[in-house]
Amino acid sequence: MLGVSKTVRRQLPNALTVLRLLLAGAFFATLNAYRYPDHNTTWANVAVGVFIVAAITDALDGYLARRWGVVSTFGRIMDPFCDKVLVMGAFIYLAGPRFVVREWVEAGDFFTMATGVYPWMVAVVLARELLVTGFRGEAESKGISFAASWSGKGKMILQSITIPLVIFLVVNFKTGRDDSAWALWARWICYVVVYATVVVTIWSAWPYIRRLRQVLDQGDAAGDAAT
Repeated sequence: MLGVSKTVRRQLPNALTVLRLLLAGAFFATLNAYRYPDHNTTWANVAVGVFIVAAITDALDGYLARRWGVVSTFGRIMDPFCDKVLVMGAFIYLAGPRFVVREWVEAGDFFTMATGVYPWMVAVVLARELLVTGFRGEAESKGISFAASWSGKGKMILQSITIPLVIFLVVNFKTGRDDSAWALWARWICYVVVYATVVVTIWSAWPYIRRLRQVLDQGDAAGDAAT
């Protein structure tokens, strides 16, 4: 790293952030071609690879910015934005019509999700992201740093593992339709990691809530002192 010029050090982390946004677009385009269970499975597997590369850029851009001391306003804004586009877009796809399993029961047609991801889960994940984004905006408007906590980073890591794993298992083991032993195991893995991800996503908001309470308490104390 000693041979890396200052210009490259300033630009490379931000370039990786922008690259992640482009990779998110490529991920959506490739996954969009897939239909459960067998239509364009190759493109779905390509989407898995694209998502993994995008997740790697997420880990790398922040690491390089901190290591080189080139954390920028652009990076602080665009890094979480690109993360949310990639992750929320992926969850919307996983709960969408491309992964619907249509079954027949006595009452008529019954629809389930091969991925184990349902619209209410997407709503929960989105609500958490909007809440934390609002907290961050309020804190930083007061000049207080509101960087990602370890719980938020852990949540992102788990989401980045869950999304490609679920797609890979659904596409290659037909978890919603095949009754083979491998498919049943894959189905259970999908449900376990998906529900674990939802629980961790909800829990990860708590440290931010505590930090915001401290910010608000400080603001109230300052206001009382001024009066």
